[in-house]
Amino acid sequence: MSSGERRVCLLTGAGGLLGDAFCRRLYGAYDIVAVHRDRVPSVPSQHEWFVDPFAPEAAVPENDSRVYLIKADLDQPGEPERVVDLALAKFGRVDLLVNNAVYVRHHHNGLFDGDAALDDFAPTFLMNVSVPLRLSVRLAQRSWLHTGSENRARNRNIVNVSSIAGTNVYPGGQALYGASKAALDHLTRHIAAEFAEFGVRANSIAPNAFPGIVPTDRVLRTIVELDRGDANGEVVLLDYETEDEPADRDPLPA
Repeated sequence: MSSGERRVCLLTGAGGLLGDAFCRRLYGAYDIVAVHRDRVPSVPSQHEWFVDPFAPEAAVPENDSRVYLIKADLDQPGEPERVVDLALAKFGRVDLLVNNAVYVRHHHNGLFDGDAALDDFAPTFLMNVSVPLRLSVRLAQRSWLHTGSENRARNRNIVNVSSIAGTNVYPGGQALYGASKAALDHLTRHIAAEFAEFGVRANSIAPNAFPGIVPTDRVLRTIVELDRGDANGEVVLLDYETEDEPADRDPLPA
């Protein structure tokens, strides 16, 4: 169970660039359930226990902030449900769901060159649209649906990690990826409208390429700002680096 002091975050795609950064920068601020496939985030987890060799009996801070790793293939039947059940069994609640897992395959020769794009339609929309929907719905059914007062008191919410490709058309064979992110953005608006009935918000963050165009910490900071704020049904576009935003800025808003 959670101590109650930190918010519980269920994060998918924890082994990727953004997921790893989220865990490394924020594992002391959240109780994180980190869902990964092959790569794991480079942070202390339940599989480790740290000891100070010079004071073996002393408390070690890393032991108080270990992420809870779950290895899962979210595109397989029953896996989103298993993840939700394990998160609730571990911490008793989820305050923030970050849908960050993604399927990306660009088709540089276009939609019409062979069957590559046609074959990738199903896995792209499964991971980028269906999985966030299933996690959101199952979490609502298993935990949030009848706890409206608690949801509002704890400001529970969903942040879907989308892309600016869902709004703009870019070259490089991004048709399926962009279409799936556009679908995710509009799905987010519908989730926001329906989940508001029991006090859970939903927003989407749509960055340009990071860290090349948008600093990863800016993406992290925006996720935290959405978690702490009161926005609902918004798609937040991040399209460039601001001059006053250093790369190592604390992702936690003051």
